[in-house]
Amino acid sequence: MRFMAEPGRVNSNKRFALSEAYEPQVTLRRVRNALSALGVIATVGVLGYMLLEGWSFIDALYMTVITLTTVGYREVRDLDTTGQLWTMALLITGVGTLFYAAVTSVELAVEGAVRGYFERRRMRTEINKMNGHYILCGFGRVGHQVAREFAFEDVPFVVIDNDPEKVEECLAGGYLAIPGEASNDTTLEEAGIRQARGLVAAVNSDAANVFVVLSARKINPSLHIVARASSDESAAKLEIAGADRTLSPYAVGGRRLASLATQPLIVDFLDIVTRGEKGIEFRLEEFSMPKGSTLANHTIGELQIGEKTGAMVLAIRTSEGRFDTTPSAQDIIHPNDTLIVLGTREQVTRLEALMRGEDPPDEDS
Repeated sequence: MRFMAEPGRVNSNKRFALSEAYEPQVTLRRVRNALSALGVIATVGVLGYMLLEGWSFIDALYMTVITLTTVGYREVRDLDTTGQLWTMALLITGVGTLFYAAVTSVELAVEGAVRGYFERRRMRTEINKMNGHYILCGFGRVGHQVAREFAFEDVPFVVIDNDPEKVEECLAGGYLAIPGEASNDTTLEEAGIRQARGLVAAVNSDAANVFVVLSARKINPSLHIVARASSDESAAKLEIAGADRTLSPYAVGGRRLASLATQPLIVDFLDIVTRGEKGIEFRLEEFSMPKGSTLANHTIGELQIGEKTGAMVLAIRTSEGRFDTTPSAQDIIHPNDTLIVLGTREQVTRLEALMRGEDPPDEDS
């Protein structure tokens, strides 16, 4: 699927490299290892005092704690030579391990705060540069698949999710992501909703999706909004709230299963031409005629779409929502009409240039 985007637009999600994401796992692992080693040393220390000196568990634990923390209290009982050697061994191994654990914990806290601050600034900078992007609200099972499709089609997008772990997962996958409630106006503003082309409400709750749609429509009335719905009743409410399109994953999955059972080759063919997989010459695309375009209100024949680009116009969807599935050279393309075309990647590229009012590049260029 293609839209009339700004020339030279680059997918910001691809610029956001994995190495730029905040990854405290290494430091956190060092803290865990240090604390585990400290626990082992403390356990061995208690057992040593109990076995070597014959002390009770409480006395052995108290002596181990004051030794490892170097607080300077006097011994619980008088130590013989074996006990003194054991205490020195605890001091040498335990104090060093405790100091390492403390330093690593401080490093983790400072690193997380500092890198997290710069990470948020870098992400805001990337989002502020975006124009004509999409906002994906919710990174659950449906949101995962939407993000994969966006990334496959090089569509710029920003993910909003209130689960920090899912935000980290987005960053690890190279996606721009913002933590917070998608129905919050501030969060939507931070995601660049005023410059966005569309929004996908894919939160797991239908009620939450209604609030997301209401908030998004209030901020940007011209935004194209698609919402996930689990029932027909929820779909009707989402449309009342302002969603342009609603979709039930269960209904779509059921129709697809039925089609795969009865017409598997047709389903495979449609998947190939709509996704434009590598090695396949032709693909289906859609193009919208800009409202102020100088090409508007001309016929297909006058524009010479077939002659100049080689692409074939299969259907026209008018601004009123009516489909013309048998367009001819005499059909007029009005502003906001959408063309559904079939062509190679080169033909699609030439058509995209023509729709912008530019001369299509030669076939050999």
